[in-house]
Amino acid sequence: MRIRILAAVTIAASAAAVAPVLTVTNGQPDGNTHPFVGTVIQFIPNTDLISVCSGSAISPTRFLTAAHCADPNLPVFVTYKSAPPFSLATDFTQGTFHPNPNWCPGCGHGLPGADAHDVAVVSLNSPRNPGAFAALPSAGLVDTLLSNTPVEIVGYGVQGFIHGGGNPQQVFLFTRYFAPSLLIDGNDRLGGEFIKLTANPAQGKGGICFGDSGGPDLLEGSHTVLAVNTFVLNTNCAGVTYSQRVDLPDILSFIMGV
Repeated sequence: MRIRILAAVTIAASAAAVAPVLTVTNGQPDGNTHPFVGTVIQFIPNTDLISVCSGSAISPTRFLTAAHCADPNLPVFVTYKSAPPFSLATDFTQGTFHPNPNWCPGCGHGLPGADAHDVAVVSLNSPRNPGAFAALPSAGLVDTLLSNTPVEIVGYGVQGFIHGGGNPQQVFLFTRYFAPSLLIDGNDRLGGEFIKLTANPAQGKGGICFGDSGGPDLLEGSHTVLAVNTFVLNTNCAGVTYSQRVDLPDILSFIMGV
């Protein structure tokens, strides 16, 4: 769910085309609606690529994201700027990546052998105040929610695809987008760790895509993070998506302990 793009000292958007397109994720530019949602990048050694994920500020020095987003042995860089152009020198803050010690890719239950404990916290070297902060949920909050509970998804990932003339091309604008979604059947979770969200644009709902990993799934109308984006089931980013629950006691304990 993280995405890799070409890197430069001044980071610009990589887009498949400039013509308007209907996006699979069916979102819209966020502007300043969710200022606490940012993007985290990591330079991949011996290449000219960077890894890109999303996440949210939970304090001036802590950034919540997904464990599969980065290598803890290398520095990461976080920004809350909502859209390009970006300057690495002025817009990003360096930090240290702390994946959950119990994170285990491929060790989970269910469909594609999903990750387990797919949560990480970035400790920023310098405090940053984006203007608001995300809120952690109370333990077990997801278990109290009904099917079709409205959720807001936010991230910097792929906004859609251009079809025709070969393989679909990703539209990646390096811009913070948000979209409405719905919790699907509160009892349908992989091993109790994940929530399932609709990603059906035909119903006017959005969905996460590549680069949205770690971004928050927010209880509608609030800053409360129910889960962080983890994986999709197909390369079109349509149908349903899964996100690691944040409201589990051991996950909350890890987050608050970093």
